[in-house]
Amino acid sequence: MKNFKEKANFLWSIADLLRGHYKQADYGKVILPLTVLRRLDFVLEPTKKKVLEAYTKHKGKKPEILEPILNSVAKVKFHNRSKFDFYELAKDPNHIAANLRNYINGFSISSKEIIDYFAFEDQIKKLDEYDLLYLVIKKFAEAGEMFKDVSSMEMGYIFEELIRKFSELSNETAGEHFTPREVIRLMVNLLFVNDKQVLRKKGIVKTLYDPACGTGGMLSVAEEYLHELNPDAKLEVFGQELNAESYAICKSDMLIKGQNPSNIKYGNSFTQDGLE
Repeated sequence: MKNFKEKANFLWSIADLLRGHYKQADYGKVILPLTVLRRLDFVLEPTKKKVLEAYTKHKGKKPEILEPILNSVAKVKFHNRSKFDFYELAKDPNHIAANLRNYINGFSISSKEIIDYFAFEDQIKKLDEYDLLYLVIKKFAEAGEMFKDVSSMEMGYIFEELIRKFSELSNETAGEHFTPREVIRLMVNLLFVNDKQVLRKKGIVKTLYDPACGTGGMLSVAEEYLHELNPDAKLEVFGQELNAESYAICKSDMLIKGQNPSNIKYGNSFTQDGLE
């Protein structure tokens, strides 16, 4: 994890392009959704060509049939059927807004719903109006190698470091948005300490619920802990989160890891249990 701050700082440096046009407290409205998009884009990169070929072949089919076909080709639980990716977007500065919208609309239903929680359309309009959209997208395109070999755990650290920085700028307490991983590890150890013998059983299946899951740190650490204890164990995770951006980040992580993103619910778990 030693270089996660370096990666977070690189993403943070992109926010320098926003100076003078955005309040510092609003930088996250641009950087967080684009970080999620770039990460999804990097995951889909190896199968992009095959997905486009499959889409050309099957695009007349109903969504409930087409989506699973393209997900299967992408080898993850989501896909993007737009001809654009970040590299292609960076090649055409004159049509960047239209092309970016085409790219976002090309995502599968499950991932498109996640992106919608960022309300990023407002930022596309604003960035385009200030002639910043292409510059920002170009920077994210150049960041491709940064996402190479980045585990979900490290990505969680990166998001939390960014959220911490944005929280400081908006005079919010960072603790409102995330719990340090060291604290999470302690909590997970305490949670499982009396069940180690049971958790080592072959084929064991467990569920875990975090009613204030944030970006999914507790769920990720718990999953890692259980797999270290028993590689054959299966942990199905559930969560609920009130902050729209943290919720979207958590769901995108579930998608990439192959977990069921519909297990993560939006809302206040104190007043409305999303899993009832």
